[in-house]
Amino acid sequence: MHWSTSYPLTTPSVRLARLHTRRHLTLWNWPGDIEDAVLVTSELVANAVRHGRLPGHELWLRMAVDEEEKNELTIDVSDPVRTLPVIRPESDEAEGGRGLLIVSGVAASLDWFLRDDLGKTVRARLACGSFQLTRG
Repeated sequence: MHWSTSYPLTTPSVRLARLHTRRHLTLWNWPGDIEDAVLVTSELVANAVRHGRLPGHELWLRMAVDEEEKNELTIDVSDPVRTLPVIRPESDEAEGGRGLLIVSGVAASLDWFLRDDLGKTVRARLACGSFQLTRG
């Protein structure tokens, strides 16, 4: 199962992404922690809105559940800016900027890559049940 959509690179998109994530995972009867998935989506979309703005472009959200196991959820958020994210340490005194730290604490894995055409994708994977991914 998978679903994807685009959103404007504006603050209201964060709320819409949370609503859509909760709705789709509920409809799919995903057995994982839906609130964790909503939190991850919210943080990744908020980062794209804050750091990935480029006039005339949107962000993309894609969610996919592993077809065989049904226990791994992949959340991809793509934006048009090619600058790769940085996870700030907890000891950093700066206001904000800890979204990826939160995501890395909830997700089984977190990574990012440049896209061939434009921008980058930040990918988080969440697992449920006895299945666990290794962080890397």
